[in-house]
Amino acid sequence: MTKKAKARKPRSDAQIRLGAMVRACRHRLGLTQDELGWRSNLHRTYIADVERGARNVTLRSIMNLANALEVTVGHMLSHATEPAASDGGARVALATDVSDILLVEDNSADATLTERAFKRARITNRLRVARDAEEALGILLGTPGKGRRLPIRPRLILLDLKLPGMSGIELLRRIKADRRTRDIPIVALTVSWSDKSIIECSRLGAENFIIKPFGIESLIRLAPKLDLHLTLGSSVN
Repeated sequence: MTKKAKARKPRSDAQIRLGAMVRACRHRLGLTQDELGWRSNLHRTYIADVERGARNVTLRSIMNLANALEVTVGHMLSHATEPAASDGGARVALATDVSDILLVEDNSADATLTERAFKRARITNRLRVARDAEEALGILLGTPGKGRRLPIRPRLILLDLKLPGMSGIELLRRIKADRRTRDIPIVALTVSWSDKSIIECSRLGAENFIIKPFGIESLIRLAPKLDLHLTLGSSVN
């Protein structure tokens, strides 16, 4: 056995199921792998790897493939991640470098809706919830003194603009002004596109906005811009 063969990672059931679905949809449309690659803005060898079940697939690629194959993203994810009864419950697993997401939200009902949207989108990053700006700063910067807590660096911050005490705008300003946190992407959560705070958030460096309450469609739209991605792997606990 060659070193290359030894290093090859085993294919997961989820990867195999996704590959079979892509191949079946491609055949249904009468497309070659080259044509599907052109339609989805992916290289032919990438398509071939996906169909063989030998490729971890990002959410951006799933979106591109779904559009090219004329199916929905949800259709592709459900077929890839819903196992047969005997396969041990394989599902979408994150790449190992994907970290927590911090949700700063004082409304428990909205926080629950956000958690549901993440589950439906198969984004399994741990969602940490801070109920106000002070708690969020404690998570991001750590807490001093007895029982000191080390800072946690999330991949993304979802920030409600209507917070008790320190406002979401002020928290955004402090995060972007601190060299330790300024490069963490922030998506502001607002109730209306007409909210005047949006202009100020843009000026302060918010990457994007979501209108509350939001669901899976908002996450799928934003995922490529924020480098949120999924890989199809074995079951995670």
